[in-house]
Amino acid sequence: MDVKKIFKLRAGYQDLLIPFLSIITSLVIGAIIIYASGANVYAAYKGLWQGSFGNARTIAETFVSTTPYILTGLAVAFGFRCGLFNIGAEGQLYAGALAAAYIGYAWRGLPHFIHLPIAIIAGIIAGGIWGAIPGYLKAKTGAHEVINTIMMNHIMIRLTDYLVKNPMLDPKASVPRTAYILKSAYLPKIFPGFRLHWGFILAIIAIFLIYYILFKTKVGFEIRTVGLNQDAARYAGMNISKNFVLAMAISGGLAGLAGAGEVLGLNYNLPAAFVSGFGFDAIAIALLAKSNPFAVFPSAMLWAALRNGAGLMQVRAKISIDLVNIIQAFVIMFIAAPNIVRYLYRIRAEREKAGVLLTKGWGQ
Repeated sequence: MDVKKIFKLRAGYQDLLIPFLSIITSLVIGAIIIYASGANVYAAYKGLWQGSFGNARTIAETFVSTTPYILTGLAVAFGFRCGLFNIGAEGQLYAGALAAAYIGYAWRGLPHFIHLPIAIIAGIIAGGIWGAIPGYLKAKTGAHEVINTIMMNHIMIRLTDYLVKNPMLDPKASVPRTAYILKSAYLPKIFPGFRLHWGFILAIIAIFLIYYILFKTKVGFEIRTVGLNQDAARYAGMNISKNFVLAMAISGGLAGLAGAGEVLGLNYNLPAAFVSGFGFDAIAIALLAKSNPFAVFPSAMLWAALRNGAGLMQVRAKISIDLVNIIQAFVIMFIAAPNIVRYLYRIRAEREKAGVLLTKGWGQ
């Protein structure tokens, strides 16, 4: 194989190579920071690994955290495919959790095979509606979805706090929270003795479903076309407004499913101090995955591993847990500025194809 073929091969795999090198480079920089602080680099990263994948229980806990990361990452990635920057996954997750919690404790007398699906669907619908609102505002008024979704995050977070502390408050609880959901709305555990629940399976199914919608259906083709070039999509007779609303509704529904899973599979109630952060981390996950549904899984697992292993890393190496946030920040920086990685590793950029250059959507 000659040099030209080698460079051609490397260019073809840059979508995988750049994110991988971004992660490696971030870990190296993290090691330098650990060493400069006087801590043991080996102990730090060994603690990070053992806290995430050290035994069956830590692996299960990593997958527990991976579950909402997959769904919220898919939510943001789906919006990216339509050229929309959905920063509202956190609020949509709250909406799904709120709806699932209410159905879970208030609807009594239903068998498990009916109660659980209704609670899950309620979470999806609530998140979908909360996502569709900024999509509608974008379509009809041109209001930017970034501003709208940020504001709607605050609205839903404060609304949830109010509802949990007032009309939905469990008077028997020692801390502000809703009543516990009924067992007929529980998401079953995958393995006895572990917290990993069937929400993880639903998240895996969602990956395949979103891939099918995006790449095997007319709806997905229109959404991707709108994300690539609105003018071309409009010229082809596609309804831009409809696709904006639909993309944000599906995006919100995925985040709502994540919130429902947290209530029905883990907490079994909705506390007033419900703070997840999954919706905001999802932006980085979608960027790292390049909005590819299948790539969302390893990206989500990476974020979950960093989150779960940070505590043991702090104990073993006696360093600040904030180092994990530094590593995550460097990953995002290198993904957002791939030319830095190309310069460091002497990777040639792909040559632009001849012809008309389409304006790409977010994260593509």
